[in-house]
Amino acid sequence: MAENKNDMSFLSHLEELRWHLVRSFVAITIVAIAIFSFSNIVYDEFLLAHLSSDFPTYDWLCKGAQLFGFESDFCNVQLSDNLISLAPASQIMNLIWTSMILGLIVAFPYVLWELWRFISPGLHKTERKKSRAFIFYASLLFFIGVLFSYFVIAPLSVYFFYNFEITDLIENKFDFKTHINLITNTLLGVSLMFELPVIIYFLTRMGLVTPAFLKKYRKISLVLVLILSAIITPPDIASQIIVTIPIMILYEISIFISKRVVKKAEKSKK
Repeated sequence: MAENKNDMSFLSHLEELRWHLVRSFVAITIVAIAIFSFSNIVYDEFLLAHLSSDFPTYDWLCKGAQLFGFESDFCNVQLSDNLISLAPASQIMNLIWTSMILGLIVAFPYVLWELWRFISPGLHKTERKKSRAFIFYASLLFFIGVLFSYFVIAPLSVYFFYNFEITDLIENKFDFKTHINLITNTLLGVSLMFELPVIIYFLTRMGLVTPAFLKKYRKISLVLVLILSAIITPPDIASQIIVTIPIMILYEISIFISKRVVKKAEKSKK
């Protein structure tokens, strides 16, 4: 009988998790439908905005270069907007998939809330009170990552890839899916990277990470971040540094957070 009760308890937890996931999926789908309904605006004003020469980032970089007395190609940005579709169903399929990804990004706080609702019953009252800010800080970091990726990483990537050519005999004509995937993958990937302090917080609480461990492998982390930056940005030093700096700042913040968690844990034992 004891085994059956344990089995039922485990199955009930799975059932509860399933409903949290279902509600999260429904929320994402509702937002995705809204995005799907306004697809023209979403594509023209948001996803394809980096192809416009008057995108704010290009103007900021141009003025920044002029401020220091340098000439910059960002002052005369010319990007080909001749995107093509190579398959009959590619546009509708891309719209559906893109709507779901953007739906996840917009509904991220709600998804976190559902995750919190699943985890919180297993915490003590004091732990629940201390962790209530989890949704706010995790969402804040996520959307800072969205802004950073949209206004920094995405335009740098678009500018590099659209201007790179091996020879004048090869003309750049991109499948629109490639461009949209570049933007959405950058938005989601960089935003998740900005969750590093939250991840370190929970890993420290679980005893899997310590401040000493993070300090010891700081140099290795820097190398890993540089490699990751090289993957998600154009292969030039400036872009990689622009990505690396905020991530390493987040890493240092994570060390501070880890120290705080360890100190609180030691005080509670006394």
